[in-house]
Amino acid sequence: MKPARFWKHDATAGRVVCVLCPHECVIAEGKSGRCLGRKNAGGELVAASYGEIVSIAVDPIEKKPLYHFLPGSEILSVATYGCNLRCPFCQNSEISQQVTPSRHVEPDELLALASRHGTPSIAYTYNEPCVWFEYLMDAGKLMHAAGIRNVLVTNGMLNPEPLAELLPLVAAMNIDLKSIRPEFYRDYVQGDLDTVLNTIRSSVKACHVELTNLLIPGRNDSEAEISDLVDFVASLGCETVLHFSRYFPRHRETEPPTPTEKLAEAAAIARKKLDYVYVGNVGLGDSPRAGTVPDRDTFCPQCGNRLVERSGYAGCVVGIKDGKCDNCGRPADFILT
Repeated sequence: MKPARFWKHDATAGRVVCVLCPHECVIAEGKSGRCLGRKNAGGELVAASYGEIVSIAVDPIEKKPLYHFLPGSEILSVATYGCNLRCPFCQNSEISQQVTPSRHVEPDELLALASRHGTPSIAYTYNEPCVWFEYLMDAGKLMHAAGIRNVLVTNGMLNPEPLAELLPLVAAMNIDLKSIRPEFYRDYVQGDLDTVLNTIRSSVKACHVELTNLLIPGRNDSEAEISDLVDFVASLGCETVLHFSRYFPRHRETEPPTPTEKLAEAAAIARKKLDYVYVGNVGLGDSPRAGTVPDRDTFCPQCGNRLVERSGYAGCVVGIKDGKCDNCGRPADFILT
């Protein structure tokens, strides 16, 4: 197994402390940290999940969701097992909350696979990719050198030092901002809000970032909480992309799905301060806004011209020419090439 980074010996002989994420797990001999991907082997921390791939697919990039990064392109998506959060609503709990059968793929093999598929980017996704840190670094360097863009779909629970090391390799991220309330992270998903906010603030300075907020009835969907979350996102810049996503019962959470009216309300609040707000996990026939202004399309903030049209997970650039709105000439807030 690959030696792990970001750990130290504990005062108790044989134990180690992982400092990759804010949990800073103290791990006894033969045991794994809460993320499952890092293990104490003989008093040394190893990356137990290094190269272990449990899922691989070619997806539309809009599925990540990334709406302003290479719209209409395909992306190779790979995942390992494990996660450093305990979300009771996790849609991928079969790979995030247990060690799952996997296939070992070395970084150079992954590069060959990506090159064979011809996708311009690769996403580390489905589970929490940052617990795969050593593999992200090794594979990411190869991808970066080959001109294949590295994309993270992440919960943002990564300490500042490893984050700073990883960011130069990353072209785009979708970061889950699950709530703007510390107690939601602490008590409901067993995480740390301040770490996530730090990850977001640091990442927007280094690469393209879009944010996703899953609205869960009775948990994080009050008007006050939505407004506070939007205020934070707006502090990053009005061009910051925000996706509100509809929750469905999964894993241990049995609350009925988010009412579509609540999603429309959240989007309306956000659009007062943000230029690009989208609603996901909602069929067009279910959307309160269907037939008016689709929640998936992108419009020029200056003149209202449709820039990108989307149907399902398919995106098509329709109103951008030479990187600008083809109606008013405003620079488009997109990475197109």
